[in-house]
Formats: sequence, C-alpha cells, structure tokens
Amino acid sequence: MAPRGTTLKELANELDISITTVSRALAGHEAIALKTRQRVLEAARAHGYVPNVAARHLVSGRSGFVGFILPIRGPNFVDAYVGEFITGLGEGLVEHGVDLFIATSQPGQSELSVLKHIVESGRADGLVVPRIAENDERVIYLMERGFPFVAHGRLLDDSKSYNWLDSDSVTAFSEAFELLYALGHRHFGLVSITDPMTFRHLRERGLREAIARRGDPAVRLDIVAAPRFDRGASVAAINDLLNRPKRPTAILGLFDELALTVMEEAARSGLSIPRDLSVVGFDNITASAYAPPGLTTFETHTRGAAREIAHMLISAIDKKDEAPLTRLIRPTLVARASHGPAPSREI
Repeated sequence: MAPRGTTLKELANELDISITTVSRALAGHEAIALKTRQRVLEAARAHGYVPNVAARHLVSGRSGFVGFILPIRGPNFVDAYVGEFITGLGEGLVEHGVDLFIATSQPGQSELSVLKHIVESGRADGLVVPRIAENDERVIYLMERGFPFVAHGRLLDDSKSYNWLDSDSVTAFSEAFELLYALGHRHFGLVSITDPMTFRHLRERGLREAIARRGDPAVRLDIVAAPRFDRGASVAAINDLLNRPKRPTAILGLFDELALTVMEEAARSGLSIPRDLSVVGFDNITASAYAPPGLTTFETHTRGAAREIAHMLISAIDKKDEAPLTRLIRPTLVARASHGPAPSREI
C-alpha cells in the first residue's frame, strides 16, 4: 500500500462501483444494501482507507460518534452486563459507519454532568442510556433538549414518550413463579435491591401479580433487599433469609449476580441445591452456566438487544420516524439444574 493511502476513487475502482456509492456506504446510508456497505467497509479496512472525517463532519454537521457513559465503581468491580452490551452496541453501529466512544464518570461524579458535557460540546450525534431509574434525570434532560437517544430500560411513568428497548421482566418473573409453583413450592423468597431502579419494580410486580392470580392462601413471599453494588449488604440480607426458622424453599434473585450469591451462601450453610432449595435468576450471564449445579435463569439477549438499540438510535438521529421507537423483548427461560421439586415437608 502506498504511503499516501488509498483514495476514495481508487477504492471505488477496485470494487467496481461508483464513488457516490462508496461514499454513501462508508457513511452508513441505509439506501445502500447492507451487503454492499459491509463489502465497502471491509475493503476500506483492508486498504487502510481513512476518510476525511473533518470534511465529512463539516458537510453533514455530525460528529460520526455515538456516546455511552460508563460509571467507574472501583478497581475490583466486575459488571457482566457492560462487556456484552458494549460488544453488541459496537457491532450494530459499525454497520452504519458510526463509531462508539465511551466516556467515564468517576466515583462521586454524576453521570448527568458527563452526559451534559457530551451533548453541549457536540461530541456525539446520539447517546445510549442504560439502566434506567424510576425518574431518571438523564432521560428527562435528553427529552427536554430533544437530543437523539435510546434508553435500555424504561421510566416508571409510562406516559412519557421517548425511544426505549427493554426486557419483559414482568412476564419472566410471573413465569418463574408458575414454574416453581407447579413443582410444589409455596414459600418463596426474593432477593432484591434498594436502589430506585424501574426494573426492580417491574420484576417484583411480575412476581406479586402471579401470586395474586393464583389466589392460594398457602403462598408466602419474603423479600430482602440491599444496595445494588454493596456485596457485603447483599450477603447479609441473603443469610438473613436462609437462616430464618422457616426459610423459603425457592428463592428468586432480581438478577443473576444475586441468585449466584444465594447459591454460594446456601452451600456454605450446608444446603443442597435443588434438593433443599431452588434458585432462579435473571439475565443469563456467562457465570450462570458454570456455577454448580448450573443456574436456572432467563436469557435477556443483551448483545442482540444492544445491536437493535444501535439501529434504533441511527434511525432517531436520521429522524426517520415521527413516533418514538419502542421494543419490548420477551426473555426466554434457560432451565438448568438449580430448580426442582419443593422439599416434601413443604408440599
């Protein structure tokens, strides 16, 4: 490859297509067939073609970037969700010739302040906002500014209009209850969080509504909760549940990390899963398949959801839809070995 680099014209000649088509394919225009866009991008990467980004941005008025804010929560904090989500988001954006940049918010720094800086500096054409709180100040700010964004999750107030994609956790937790109820379980536990997150309300609602539909007076539900990122408090809450004179025979974790912690603490207490205790999680993170005996959980398709969010955001940036884009994805049960019949003493 010549030191001066491949030009747009040379790239078009090699691919035997017009310069206009190459230019539009590199810009991610959906009028160009997806296969053509991918072919052009692969050829551009192979030949080290670097477009004149500054010129393109002057013409389009866009930065060519989509932003994602990553909170830093400490040196030992591991978040299974983030890696999978960012991978899917990047995969979706590259199909449109758009780059993802990640901004961080440090401990003690609000995500909103970082988000405002991104918007007001023009560093991004749109934002992806994950893990939505009940009354999320990030979402409210972006709605007021009219700035393109897609939320991964929802506000508790469902009357507001904005772009979102979410998992139908109400249905999933209802399905989890019915699965365990059919196996004879009547005493349930739920390990939840104290944080004001919408998904907490939706998952608890799914479980409570399923119990109410059964109308069985024998069904009992005990709920314990702790701050989401305080593992010590979560362990203490779980042990409180496990060490009660009449402990639940089935425990649901609001998400997999909590369910896996239930399994760990149950093993330390000498309980056998699922003989003495059934455990069900939500998210199907990688660890759930390997923690013995294998966690029964719900697949939320995080990577695929992130790819879909990328496509939704590009549509929002291009203003292709007048109405907000919304998607509710139904999780699928992944039945492993952590659930089984209730102990005979409880049936």
